[in-house]
Amino acid sequence: MRHAEPVEKDLVLIGGGHSHVAVLRNFGMSPMPGVRLTLIARDVYTPYSGMLPGLIAGHYGFDDAHIDLAPLAVFADARLYHDTAIGLDLERRLVMCRDRPPVPFDVLSLDIGVSPDTAGVPGADVHAVPVKPIDRFAARWAEVEARVLASRGPFAIGVVGAGAGGVEVLLAAQWRLSALIGEAPGRGGRLSFHLLSRTPDILPDHNPMVRRRFRRVLKERGVIVHLGRSVIEVAAGQVRCDDGAMVPLDEVLWTTSAAAAGWLRETGLDLNEDGFIRVDAGLRSLSHAEVFAAGDVAAVEGHPRPKAGVFAVRQGPPLAANLRRALLSQPPRPFRPQRRFLSLISTGDRYAVASRNGLAIEGRWVWRWKDAIDRAFMRRFSELPEMGGAGAGPGTAVSAEAMRCGGCGAKIGPAVLHRVLARLGASERPEVMVGLAQPDDAAVLTVPAGKTLVQSTDFFRAFIDDPYVLGQVAASHALGDLHAMGASPWTALASVALPYGAEAKVEDDLFQILSGVVHILTRDGALLVGGHSAEGAETTVGLTVNGLGEPDLLLRKGGLLAGDALILTKPIGTGVLFAGHMRGKTRGRWIDAALRSMLASQSAAVAVMRAHGAHACTDVSGFGLVGHLLEMLRASSLSAEINLGAVPLLDGALDLARDGIESTLLAANLIQGRDVIATKSVSSDAGYRLLFDPQTSGGLLVGIPHDRAPAFVESLRQAGYERTAVVGRVLPAEAGVRVILGGETR
Repeated sequence: MRHAEPVEKDLVLIGGGHSHVAVLRNFGMSPMPGVRLTLIARDVYTPYSGMLPGLIAGHYGFDDAHIDLAPLAVFADARLYHDTAIGLDLERRLVMCRDRPPVPFDVLSLDIGVSPDTAGVPGADVHAVPVKPIDRFAARWAEVEARVLASRGPFAIGVVGAGAGGVEVLLAAQWRLSALIGEAPGRGGRLSFHLLSRTPDILPDHNPMVRRRFRRVLKERGVIVHLGRSVIEVAAGQVRCDDGAMVPLDEVLWTTSAAAAGWLRETGLDLNEDGFIRVDAGLRSLSHAEVFAAGDVAAVEGHPRPKAGVFAVRQGPPLAANLRRALLSQPPRPFRPQRRFLSLISTGDRYAVASRNGLAIEGRWVWRWKDAIDRAFMRRFSELPEMGGAGAGPGTAVSAEAMRCGGCGAKIGPAVLHRVLARLGASERPEVMVGLAQPDDAAVLTVPAGKTLVQSTDFFRAFIDDPYVLGQVAASHALGDLHAMGASPWTALASVALPYGAEAKVEDDLFQILSGVVHILTRDGALLVGGHSAEGAETTVGLTVNGLGEPDLLLRKGGLLAGDALILTKPIGTGVLFAGHMRGKTRGRWIDAALRSMLASQSAAVAVMRAHGAHACTDVSGFGLVGHLLEMLRASSLSAEINLGAVPLLDGALDLARDGIESTLLAANLIQGRDVIATKSVSSDAGYRLLFDPQTSGGLLVGIPHDRAPAFVESLRQAGYERTAVVGRVLPAEAGVRVILGGETR
């Protein structure tokens, strides 16, 4: 994170909705010293509701219509926690999450959107596809497309709800699905479309001129409109209406009135009768002054508005301003949303209708106008200014000491440490004579008879802003050395350095990091028995790990034999991906995939290696694939050939490498290129440089007899290592230790 000031206050945002992306950009442009920003988001992409019809119709790709929260969070200097909030402890000011420890806050804001209200409609939650939350709809829409393409006979699609959202979704779906099967929309064929609504007319919130135009469009497009009918049951292949009518439908899209998240009712927040958070004109909760809400989940007292993205977008700037005021202990300023606004409703075929103040106009130029507005909005969050912000922004009452002690004076205070250890809890084993359960000057262990003690240590500076995930990665990375030698993880000592800050903030960071460490250690059968914590200029995490092994079964780097196949268990590219992430250049889905790979345990791979008689192994880490392979070859006095095109790469790594993004360690690793023989075309390939890319918690590089390689790879894939690949073979060292590269990156 960029800020160097001690953290005094935590601003936590739940949800990456339209209002919160504006808050993130605002804080990136003008940071508040002493304030730490955290975003908890179920998904790392925020769909822009204004472009959803265009996405359905096929006019936009995924990235056109989604805001990538990962680079935006980097720009805002915000910690991005990819998790789902499931509750609040408002008394202790904690956000409860599904897959991580609670997250503390001083000021909280919620922008979590809504879901269609299917309560009281049997079968709707099973047989209907909800359009909201929009962030889940894109994947489900792809499934709808697949079902339509797989069908052979007549296929009926219905949309429940005739508001602007329902009409736009229906017309966009008709345009897209008709194009997929080669039909002209509304000209007859095997596709039919139905619009169902309990209201007596379509678009009830719009003026008569708009309704008249869309009645014409629906008629021209052959849409069957069912008005004044409430859907009371959804079953496979049909819906039942309150007048007894049965409408045969193969697919049902649900766009009716929205419902708030059920867990809000357990929080103690003041909610309205529909479960939405009641807020004042400053978007602050009526019951809890430290809580704000915006977007669809908020019910603004005195200013009722439809659940539409245009209002959430407008709430972004005043929300950001009032969050700043709350952090300064100042009262919020009221925001009065506009009563009249421009509405642009598309018809699926690059044609749109505009309405305002009782008037309406239409045409293809209106769609181009809408497209220009939407793309300009999206550029605000994709084309961000250079890192560093535009100034310090409004100040906070932060008081920082000018100088902090070094040596043992830099240790984190005993009260903080004791509380963290108490929260973690202490596990015990018979062979641990002294550990966390009996704190002393050192851990004392009894090595089981007949076992060999295997030790390693690793540490690194923080490269992600989520302390819990950082602890997980640090533990997974450190255990890699034990797995590479075929040892079973046993115990560990953790070392953590944290920047100075308010005691409660330091305590929570330490707890989050150690919770992540313990999670991975426990998963792989190891026990945390001690460690050290101190203040430092930046967050640093390291572990000293101990493993137990059978003396005759341990694997070494030097056991390769000529003819062995070289197998890599994980794809490479973490160095370039996180170098790009620091610059705000890496897509959120690339980081997500990289973290999943980094956190995948290697324990199962050890069992597979033993079963298939592996000759040698190492873990691929800081020196890159070629660097660690050279260590194996030198220890074995052999050479090797690597097929560049066979090396698995993490998503996005090659894109970033081609854009010139690289890790700071890459230059030092490339010096090893003097021991590499490569054709000119290979050495100029961007994938060539990735062979030297430093890896964090990378895969295992295994040497195994060539004839056993196919079965070995299949066993690894069945054990969960889906990207496992044979990347080369071991050769006699006729001309000294060399790596010969062939092939090109695919």
